[in-house]
This record gives sequence, structure tokens and C-alpha cells, in this order.
Amino acid sequence: MLQALHCEPEHPDIPAIAVTHVSKAFANADRELLTVLQDVSVDVRQHEIVAILGASGCGKSTLLNIISGLVTPEQGRIAINGVPSKEFRDWRSVSYLFQEDRLLPWRTALGNVMFALEAGSVPRAEREERARNALELVELKGFEDAFPYQLSGGMRSRVALARSLVLEPCILLMDEPFSKLDAQTRASMHEELLRIHRLKRMTIVFVTHDVEESVVLADRVIVMAPRPGRVRESVTIELQRPRDPTLPEVTQYIQRLRSLI
Repeated sequence: MLQALHCEPEHPDIPAIAVTHVSKAFANADRELLTVLQDVSVDVRQHEIVAILGASGCGKSTLLNIISGLVTPEQGRIAINGVPSKEFRDWRSVSYLFQEDRLLPWRTALGNVMFALEAGSVPRAEREERARNALELVELKGFEDAFPYQLSGGMRSRVALARSLVLEPCILLMDEPFSKLDAQTRASMHEELLRIHRLKRMTIVFVTHDVEESVVLADRVIVMAPRPGRVRESVTIELQRPRDPTLPEVTQYIQRLRSLI
């Protein structure tokens, strides 16, 4: 089975991710600078599940892209396990699950998962074994030879998740990965993600505009205020899992977070 990489810091109190005074601006159509993020600071503890919650345009995805190294901030810094992102070399220990599944239509489920390993020097036999293990982990054993058009939306999302997990990451970043699924399939994917988290003890940071999703999944919710994006509040969800959204104690958190957005 898949094993998590050894990416624990020497001192366990060092955050898995540290965002310190990060600001980011983009030029608009008139070439004027628009500040998207302003002085954002967030620490994510080892093995924690953190949701970044906020309305559209508050810089959630930009913040995730900065954490992943895809976007460079104008100010501030990012550290992964205590190492500044500019010096961090083990980016294969950080996986990114996008909003779209981005499966290659001409490849089978197995081929799509194997694709994540092709940039390295992993032998083909090992790539296939790890891809099969990843598909089994997301409960898609028996669908290795299916093409994307033969899979349901939920199954495609599982293949995309398996492709992220095949790298055996310590940190999993997700940008609204379940937003296009129906309610029943989304609930199933929530259960799947939490099951895998219990097994692998990854650190997970995900972006969402779904308040209920943030309460069901996260240990802590970072609520973003818009224009420019900044941290409004950090809310710890002090509830045991599983969390039924219809229960009064869960509903209280949902109402509190909605009042903050």
C-alpha cells in the first residue's frame, strides 16, 4: 500500500505550512494593480485539515496557488515544514487537486494515475503498482481499464484524487474539488477523504465557498474577507466526526460561519 513520505520536521511543533504577511496584486484590464491578498498570515499544523472559506473574489484560490509555489507573492513568505518555499526542494511531497478532474480522455483510469509519476525516474512496473494501489485506496479496484467517459462524475473525482495520492504526499492542497458533484456524491467523497486522512495522516488545505462542507471536513476554518483578501477569523471546529449537518451543534457552526462571510 501507499506510504506517506517522511516529511515530518525535526520539531513536531513546526507548522506544516506557514504563511507570513503575504500580499499579492494583479494588473487588471486597464493595467492598474488590484490587490487580491493583503497581509495574510496563516499557520497549518501537522496533519491538520484546514478549510479556506469565503465569497467569490476574496483570494482563496490565489492563496492556495501561492502555498503551492505556482504563484509568487509581492510581499511575505511561505514555509513548508519550516523551510522557506524558495529553498524547498521536495515539491513532490505536495499534491494539488484542482477543481476540474483534468483527466486525459485517451487514457484509462490506471493510465491517468500513472501519468503523475512519469515526470520522475520511477520504473514503469513501480508506476503501475503504485497507481493500482492508489485506485484501490479510493475504492476503484476493478475500474483500472475504464476510460473517463465510462465513469460517473464521482468516479472521475476519485481517479483525480488517486492521481494526487499516488505521489504519496505529506500535504494535499485542494481547490473546490467537489463543487461540481451532486449532493449525494459530494457527501460520499467527503467520507472518502476523511477515511484516507485517517489512514495517511496527511496535512490537507482546501478552498471552498460551501460553508457546510467546511464544517463537515475541517479541523479549522479560515474565513476570508474580500477586496482585498485578508483573514477575517480562524474558527476551530470542536466537534467529533462524523458530523451530521442536520445536528444542532453542527448547525451552530454553519450559522456562525455564514455570519462571518
